[in-house]
Amino acid sequence: MKHRPFSWRTMPAFTAVSWVVMVFFYAPLIILVIYGFNANDLATQWGGFSTKWFVKAAQNDDLVRSATNSLIVATSATLGATCLAIPAAIAFERGGRFFGRTPGEGVLSLPLMAPDIVTAISTLMFFSFVGIRLGLGNVILAHTVFCIPFAVLPIRARLREMPADIEDAARDLYSGPWEVFRLVTLPALMPGIVAGALMAFVISLDDFIITLMVAEAGSTTLPVYLYGMLRQGVTPEANAAAAILLVVSVTCVVLAHAFAKRKSKT
Repeated sequence: MKHRPFSWRTMPAFTAVSWVVMVFFYAPLIILVIYGFNANDLATQWGGFSTKWFVKAAQNDDLVRSATNSLIVATSATLGATCLAIPAAIAFERGGRFFGRTPGEGVLSLPLMAPDIVTAISTLMFFSFVGIRLGLGNVILAHTVFCIPFAVLPIRARLREMPADIEDAARDLYSGPWEVFRLVTLPALMPGIVAGALMAFVISLDDFIITLMVAEAGSTTLPVYLYGMLRQGVTPEANAAAAILLVVSVTCVVLAHAFAKRKSKT
């Protein structure tokens, strides 16, 4: 008698529980976006549709400055993390067995496993001990290190799917290491690189705890500034700014998923 493979969908009330979880996670986000268009000055009372709070958020110099800081940090951290993630992924996937491989993989994946608060405190202590006071540069350095594992994962996944034969064939045709990387490996890795960069960008853009710990005066990013606004009470302007941040984050995640799908088909 042939047994059917186990499926979670056959569990009792699986569909109902799934819908409850989805509503619990996503209903607050939908409400946030809706109330960003609230015409009422009170954030929790609907007073009609209006875009005035988005205009007011765009005219808030402090908010714009913090958003600019967030874009500078996220872009810089993404470039740095991606540039470091590419050779790291190639070393672990194409480098064979070498001394320190297992500890290296453990250290690389540590930011994925350690709680954010632990990473934030340890980073703050390290900056204080070494005496690093670079203003916005402190945040960029912390985000770069934190984002490397997120950039590495899609690149390593791409390398696992990419046959090493094409690189061996290029070497057999007398291509040097740099030519193999530039003309063969890098183009084939590009979907994974873009997906990893987008994930690193959205992780850096949305980060709050690490930024709160290491940021100095004048280095406030948008999530930290929104937190400061919310401490004085929820306002429609904060809803509008948070809705913009949410849309940017979701767009990056969707694009990363699209590149991941492209990666799996190539």
